[in-house]
Amino acid sequence: MLAAKSLINRPSPISFPSTKSPKIPHLARPSLSFSFPGSSRGKFSCSLSATNSVVQQQQQQHSVDSSSTPGQFRVDILSESLPFIQKFRGKTIVVKYGGAAMKSESLQASVVNDLVLLSCVGLRPVLVHGGGPEINQMLERLKIEVSFHDGLRVTDAATMEIVSMVLVGKVNKNLVSLIDRAGVKAVGLCGADGRLVTARPAPNAAKLGFVGEVARVDPTILWSIVNDGHIPVIASVAADESGQQYNINADTVAGELAAALGAEKLILLTDVAGILENRDDPKSLVKEVDIKGVKKMMDEGKIGGGMIPKVNCCVRSLAQGVRTASIIDGRVPHSLLLEILTDQGTGTMITG
Repeated sequence: MLAAKSLINRPSPISFPSTKSPKIPHLARPSLSFSFPGSSRGKFSCSLSATNSVVQQQQQQHSVDSSSTPGQFRVDILSESLPFIQKFRGKTIVVKYGGAAMKSESLQASVVNDLVLLSCVGLRPVLVHGGGPEINQMLERLKIEVSFHDGLRVTDAATMEIVSMVLVGKVNKNLVSLIDRAGVKAVGLCGADGRLVTARPAPNAAKLGFVGEVARVDPTILWSIVNDGHIPVIASVAADESGQQYNINADTVAGELAAALGAEKLILLTDVAGILENRDDPKSLVKEVDIKGVKKMMDEGKIGGGMIPKVNCCVRSLAQGVRTASIIDGRVPHSLLLEILTDQGTGTMITG
């Protein structure tokens, strides 16, 4: 991100031991266009290997052309981002962060740098996170049994205490520190702070324990943070009216916050490419679909497993006024920039 960094006069992107800082050529796409954002993405995407092949070809072409330099290559890419920066400047983007992007230090650095760049060019990112792997590690260290029911963590009182400690006290503060070091001030919160999110027990609380749902959202505490150019970092722990804490699915929290904030876009970072037309064919990525189309896919059984709650989260946020919702592959470096600042995007975008 050297070109972008020099233009916005920010400190150098953070780096981690034994990893290499991501390079700007990751922004290159099979077909770069100067057209204003909004054109159809098409139904299917090319495979990741094909995309990488095109990127390599572009780099080779630039290296062969004596009139082109690495700096010029970066400037060309940055200039093509201008229409998208203009479109999203001043708009709120809610990002749910989890999966492989949390477990890999290099991908974590990529996400943090993307958020900082987006903030520096005028977008208003809000980050919501979970932390399942970190919770599991701590429970194992303390020899507390880990159990699940219908894909949801069974959370008794002892487990809830660990969940709160890990998500609010460790994961959240680590993310805040990384964003601060990358050049933008971040503010760490959980749903219980300022009654940002009020929880209620899940319908099957008798079996799940302190697993909750979102009963109400009051984004008042976020406005001053966002308006001052800071990035809110929100852990998906909230309390009910009596003060009892609950563990809430981070996708759900992100979707409800996006609706309450009137966000332009909701983005869910996942460990899959997006919604597939054929679940057995990783190349059958659906690039764009509306609510009617995605509901039809669910009725036909094309969407199943862990993708169902993510799609439902997106549909609910769109029904409450969010402009678009995207499910993207967090395993791809700079997937946030690819989704927001390029015409083709990455993953699946759902529209109202």
